[in-house]
Amino acid sequence: MTADYLWLPAPRNLTLLPDEIHVWRIELQQPETQLQYLITTLSSDEIARAERFYFPKHRQHFIAGRGILRTILGRYLGIEPSQVQFNYQQRGKPVLADKFADSGLAFNLSHSQELGLCAVNCTHQIGVDLEYIRPMSDIEALAKRFFLPREYEMLRSLSPNQQQEVFFRYWTCKEAYLKATGDGLSQLEQIEVSLTPTEPAKLQITEDWSLFELIPANNYVAAIAVENFGWDLKCWQY
Repeated sequence: MTADYLWLPAPRNLTLLPDEIHVWRIELQQPETQLQYLITTLSSDEIARAERFYFPKHRQHFIAGRGILRTILGRYLGIEPSQVQFNYQQRGKPVLADKFADSGLAFNLSHSQELGLCAVNCTHQIGVDLEYIRPMSDIEALAKRFFLPREYEMLRSLSPNQQQEVFFRYWTCKEAYLKATGDGLSQLEQIEVSLTPTEPAKLQITEDWSLFELIPANNYVAAIAVENFGWDLKCWQY
């Protein structure tokens, strides 16, 4: 059972407390005038990356996602979006450049279809994954390949309608943890998650991490994995 949080407009004076996680819901379908502004905030390598997308919709979504990410991080750092600088880890995960290390700001971004989620906190590793629940004919075969035996058997015991949502819940929880740690999808079947259609998910591999499930919109599920416990989750609508 996932939690349906209330998505509110962020306050003008935005403060991120040490025990808080801020989750931003981002609409990737932006008006042309907004896209024209957002592209001016991007670096030259981000613009080049945007140009490599074959379909205009994917290019526009990238510009919106990256530009809004810069805008959000700029609010916390007290700088213009164009002044935000990134480094990239081994698997391409963006992190703030070393010059911003004193801020302690950690973040992660995920997108699916026309929605994005950005999770932000102080000093602790964090990962977020968002998935649109879409019909898949080979769902049991995928579960057998990527999930642990107990997870696979739980999925098989459900009705086809329940299988769809539970599959993506498993997937987002595993992916959120792997994005937080920087490990690749090859580790997916090693991350054990316990959940049922009515109970929230828990990571079974470690006791040092929190796992949150969210429903950011109809037919979407999402998960956030973060080191440590005692977090206060706040959800903002960009």
